[in-house]
Formats: sequence, structure tokens, C-alpha cells
Amino acid sequence: MEIPKISILGDDSQAGTYVLRIQLRKKTHLTFGGFKKGKLISLPAGHYTYIGSALSEKGSTSLARRLVRHATRTRSKPHHNIREHMLNQFKACGLGPPNPLPKNSKKLFWNIDHLLDLEISEIINLIAIRSPIRLENAIGSYLENNKDTKIIEKGLGANDTPNNTYILHVVMDDMWWSSLVDDIQTNFLSDFT
Repeated sequence: MEIPKISILGDDSQAGTYVLRIQLRKKTHLTFGGFKKGKLISLPAGHYTYIGSALSEKGSTSLARRLVRHATRTRSKPHHNIREHMLNQFKACGLGPPNPLPKNSKKLFWNIDHLLDLEISEIINLIAIRSPIRLENAIGSYLENNKDTKIIEKGLGANDTPNNTYILHVVMDDMWWSSLVDDIQTNFLSDFT
């Protein structure tokens, strides 16, 4: 079963929560900015997930702009392959402004920026949930406690949410990923749609 590159769920909101599927092609050691005072963290090759949110209806913290920013690397590094698909699909469904590209060159700010800036990492799937309701904590906890995910470092990716971890190593295959859209719809969107 082929997994869609981009799945967009929810209403017509410009805000939302999202889950990225990231492939890390080679094992690496990485510092995530100031996370844990610049601790060097070992990351095995494989798949990762990141849960985030962008809860503004417009501007740089709207959903489309945040996602396009994630798919953009710094300086002259090549962008993530999914970025062009994002731009086309967002335009087709009215998510974001006509041009959601970053206005300035990207600076590494969030923990996830450090992983996504590596050329050995690639965003390969995206689930975007169009809703002004903050679902990040609930989905993050759900995935953190899933038997098929592993915490690499407690708190990673969730600096503003104590006791949560939003960058997780996924130890399952495509079947797990293909069921994630249904899991999110069943467990988190049924009350809101």
C-alpha cells in the first residue's frame, strides 16, 4: 500500500497540528541547539516522527507557512523533496497564502530544525490537521506511548510542553504509518468534525 505524501484532515482552518515522517538515511550524532545544554545525541538511521502545531490563522505561525519552513533547509542546501508537493497541494485546497515560502533565510530555532537541516534527513510524509484546537499534546502523548515508537531523549522537540517528547524514533514499517491517518481521525478528530 502506497502512503500518500501529504494527508490533509479537518476543516478549512489555516491553523493546525501536524505529524511529520522523517527518514534519516545514516546514523548520526547531533546537538539540537541548546536542548540539554547542547548534549550530543545519537540517532540511529531509520524513521522518525515529529508532532508540532501552528495555531495562527495567518502569518508565519500559520499551518502552511510552518510546514513549508520545515521543508526548507538553510543557506544553499537543497530543500526537502516534499516541499514542491506541499506548495501544490496547499494551493489546491486553499491552505495558506498564495506564496507560503519563507520571507527570510531560515535560521535554526526549534529542536526539529537541527534534524531537518541535515541533508541525510528527508521529510517523506506529512499529516496536516486543519483545526484551531490544540491537538499537539494529545497526539504527542499518544505517539510517545505507542509500543512502536522509542524515545531517543526525553523532552526532545517539546521544549514548551514539560514531560512530553515530540521527536520519536519509529521502529515499525509502512503499515504502521499507513494506519496513522485513520488512528488520528478516529481518536482525535471524531469529536470535532
